[in-house]
Amino acid sequence: MPKLILLPLTGSGGDGATEATAIALGQAFGAHLIGLHVRRDVRRDIAALASADMGMATGLDAIMERGEREGATREKDAERTWRDACAKAGIPLAEQPGGQAGATFEFAAEIGEESDWLAEYGRAADLIVVGRVREGDMLDLDTMEAGLMDTGKPVLIAADRATPVLDGTVAIAWKNTREAAGAVAAALPFLRRAKRVIVFSVQEDELADPIDKSHLRLVRALRWHNPNTGSQVLRRDSRPPVAALLDALAREKCDMLVMGGYGHARLREAVFGGFTRAVLEAAPLPVLMAH
Repeated sequence: MPKLILLPLTGSGGDGATEATAIALGQAFGAHLIGLHVRRDVRRDIAALASADMGMATGLDAIMERGEREGATREKDAERTWRDACAKAGIPLAEQPGGQAGATFEFAAEIGEESDWLAEYGRAADLIVVGRVREGDMLDLDTMEAGLMDTGKPVLIAADRATPVLDGTVAIAWKNTREAAGAVAAALPFLRRAKRVIVFSVQEDELADPIDKSHLRLVRALRWHNPNTGSQVLRRDSRPPVAALLDALAREKCDMLVMGGYGHARLREAVFGGFTRAVLEAAPLPVLMAH
């Protein structure tokens, strides 16, 4: 089970759902939570700007001062909101193991590129929790990609709204691939706790009967972990595959979705394109992914 959970904090006021999801996991698994905020290296950015400006640095000192001031404010906001959220949940501060019972938390701050530091911290974590959006209504694909592709660890993509219950009905978007199998393996702590597990297999060809029976082998294997595991083959009925899956998730009142991440590092079109990206844009529930 995950005992060390990492979540990046923006300090922009949009971290609430991510914090609530991570806190719920920390309490469920008795895990240590690390809230990580990365401040941009303003001096490095300004140096690069000055170099590109052929040495004309007029006004750059003021820009650097303002950038550092805004970065410091955002870091303080990230730390304050994280400490407040953990205090409200009754989670104590702890920077090293000390035999504490239940969840603990800490705050970490670094300077540089967030994706680099997320990878550095993430490789030592058991699970990474990231937000669905960063600022505005666009998917935060940069953070998702860094967590998924650069750490080798599972990533739980929180929903837009806080979802404190993750042990009700857990769905698996199954495809007979190594990536999907890896996601299921990463999700075993959740699957064992779930009240019900459903393996969804979307019919590839709406005119043909499904031939692949791998979902039945998966159900049989998962019943050793959770006896209340079943499967559904979703017929498309002229709908896109993602529409068939989303309808099934809503119908069965699923609390979390497990699915594989595909492609290679930095190939976002393969990792988050098509089916996966459509799910992340529309599914109102946390999505656990692994690559």
